[in-house]
Amino acid sequence: MTDQIYTFVASKIIQLDIEGSHARALCAKLRRAVGKPPGATPEIWEITLMDTPEEWLSYDGTPTPAEWAVHTALTLYALHRQGKNRSMSQGLPFGAAIGQLGKDENKRPSIVRRFNSMATATEFTELAHHARGLVQLLKASDISMDYPRFATDLFWFQTSGGADKVRLRWGEDFYRAIRPERTDKK
Repeated sequence: MTDQIYTFVASKIIQLDIEGSHARALCAKLRRAVGKPPGATPEIWEITLMDTPEEWLSYDGTPTPAEWAVHTALTLYALHRQGKNRSMSQGLPFGAAIGQLGKDENKRPSIVRRFNSMATATEFTELAHHARGLVQLLKASDISMDYPRFATDLFWFQTSGGADKVRLRWGEDFYRAIRPERTDKK
């Protein structure tokens, strides 16, 4: 399923990155849906629900983990992309992107505090709330990240035992990114 999520989000981001009024309008609609549950904003269904694989659907009105992951990743991507003239979905995994913010030693305590608040979230909506603040910092610093991979992380975060694995990977990537480069090469 994670391959499907990755591919689905990647294809939607390609649509959002096309220069033009339709893509800008879709991004604006997605930004208005940040923090809302999947399905609550009908004007984004064309991007979040069109071509959704059958196995993602719950049919009982409760969003599935795949729907939450896709919705959250795409709405945060639209927030990150606002005002940028390039894709913000290239490169670093989430933890490493946040680690780029933490390279500044003056900002590091604040970044670590925010990162830890997000990583220790016990509910998905709490995690998404903290992720939004971190994405806004990435946007301000013009740091992109791999949103399709982020969507798969969000999916795994919601599975049994998956949250700890995702947290560990995010932490490893974060601290690898802020580690000072060695100057004593042998």
